[in-house]
Amino acid sequence: MKNLIKKLFNSRQKNELTYISFEKLKVESEVVKIFRAISKYSKNSEIRYVGGCVRKILNKEKTDDIDLAVNLEPKTVCNILKKENIKYFESGIDHGTITAKIGNQKFEITSLRRDLIPDGRHSKVEFCESWYEDASRRDFTINSIYSDINGNLYDPFNGRQDLKNQSIKFIGDPEKRIQEDYLRILRYVRFFLNYTKLKHDLEIKKVIKKNIDGISKISSERLIEELKKIVLSKGFLNLAKDDFSIEIIQLIFPQLKNIRIFKNLDEHSISIINKKDFIFLISIMIIDETDNTDYFLYKYNLSNEEKKRIKFLHKYFSKPIGSNFFNKDNLWKVYYLNNKNYLEDLINFKIFKSKNQNTKLINLKKYFSDKTCPRFPVKAETLMNNYNLREGKELGIKLKEIENTWLNNNFKISDDEIKNIVKIKNI
Repeated sequence: MKNLIKKLFNSRQKNELTYISFEKLKVESEVVKIFRAISKYSKNSEIRYVGGCVRKILNKEKTDDIDLAVNLEPKTVCNILKKENIKYFESGIDHGTITAKIGNQKFEITSLRRDLIPDGRHSKVEFCESWYEDASRRDFTINSIYSDINGNLYDPFNGRQDLKNQSIKFIGDPEKRIQEDYLRILRYVRFFLNYTKLKHDLEIKKVIKKNIDGISKISSERLIEELKKIVLSKGFLNLAKDDFSIEIIQLIFPQLKNIRIFKNLDEHSISIINKKDFIFLISIMIIDETDNTDYFLYKYNLSNEEKKRIKFLHKYFSKPIGSNFFNKDNLWKVYYLNNKNYLEDLINFKIFKSKNQNTKLINLKKYFSDKTCPRFPVKAETLMNNYNLREGKELGIKLKEIENTWLNNNFKISDDEIKNIVKIKNI
């Protein structure tokens, strides 16, 4: 009897904590405006939280994105939002998704759907009013949990229990689910790394390997986006302990040659990973002494700044770089010619490459943390006024040589040195 009372008390506590989390979500976001707008449209109109935000609340994680499901067609949702003066975008309307925006927060609202003709990348859909049919087309049980605004769950495939048991289950036939959208192979890896410490089910391993070639149907944009979610997830470091997940990742992204570098990390390296910098972590995995980095940048579409960061590190580490390079004089030059973020990337990369904790590098990193970049003290106007120089190519050449002399002399240069450079060039 005591055990039964204790069990009931614990269950009540958990339910209250879940309720508080949903109340917090309601207060911290303005999602209540969307719930009210849909609910008052008709007596049958209904909207619920779905997917990641429900899963994260139940698992006591921080909730970032808020996804919603609604039993109305997209055009109807647009009309409702417009009437309530809620901004929205129709970029995903062909697949049933409207993005509402309130303040700085976005909410994806997707109409209930059933799949008609899946082709391994996406599916032609038909809108419906059945919550069960919509749940049936989702990938994993832990993603098919819905909730009303107060935290009352609709969980047709017992996803909450699977979440509690750390069980990553496909809904229905795993092979069918994967063949509907091959990106689900990577999604499986992500959820496995983040939500379980169990072993992979042997049948699921067989199905994934059997269908791995289907990944070729997925666009590079979708692949890199899913990889980013894996790398930035809290379970990323579990990857180094899971041979099957590493095997799958490297079959899909063979350029991630150094992926095992994240095994047996020291405390400082772990703190770098916890900063959640996708581009830096990708750099660690792809940079070697071959053209591997160039191929990765060719295949996957990154921003110009992201490519620039990776190429900067590749320039230094595509060939052996001695530990003697890492001294204050050299790093000051790196700082000046680039910026503090690039300098930090350079030091952090070397820390990762070092087999043992490198106190020297850590101290250098601390030394530069509060330093400001030197400013080149000589201006073109000064040379033009003091040495009767005209604007043009010659002025630029002289200014660059003066800058190089200043840079190579620990950011110091005398008036005599400037005069000598100008005079030599005038001869």
